[in-house]
Amino acid sequence: MISARRRYLVLPPLTVLIAAVSCSSPGDVAVPSPKGEAARYCRALHTELPRTVDRLKRGDAEPVSDFTAIWGDPAVKLRCGVPKPDVLTYGSEHYNPNADAAEVNGVQWLFEKQDDGYRFTTVLRKAYVEVTVPGKYAPEVDVLTDLAHAVKKTVPAGV
Repeated sequence: MISARRRYLVLPPLTVLIAAVSCSSPGDVAVPSPKGEAARYCRALHTELPRTVDRLKRGDAEPVSDFTAIWGDPAVKLRCGVPKPDVLTYGSEHYNPNADAAEVNGVQWLFEKQDDGYRFTTVLRKAYVEVTVPGKYAPEVDVLTDLAHAVKKTVPAGV
C-alpha cells in the first residue's frame, strides 16, 4: 500500500511533466529529419532565409535547428525536409491529383487551408519545404514572395 506521503512526493513530478508537455510557445516547431541530399539543401536554405517575411522579423525557433525557422508572433513557421504531403501521395487517404497549387516568383507551392490560415508546401523540388501561415497575416500567400528567392537558390527543381 502506498502511503499518503509517497503519493505526495510522486504527484509533483507528474504535474510538472504534464505541464511541460501541454504548454508550447509560439516558437515551437516540430523538427523534420531530412536525410542525405535533402538535408544538405535544407542547411543551405537555412543560411539564405531572409531576416523578414511580409515585414515580420525572424525569431528563434525551439528547438534550434537548421531545418526550421520562424517569423512574427503568432509565428509563420518554415520546416525544410518534410515528407511528401499526403495529398500528393498516390494511394493515401487524402490523395488529390487536382490539389490547389500556384507559382510564386518561380516556386510552385501546394496550398492547404488549415483551421487558422494556410500550409504551403513546395512541389517539383528536390526537398519539400513547408510554410505554415496564421490567418492573422491574410493574404497568407504574401510571405511566399519573400521566401521564393532563397528556395530557388538552394533547393533545386526536380522530383
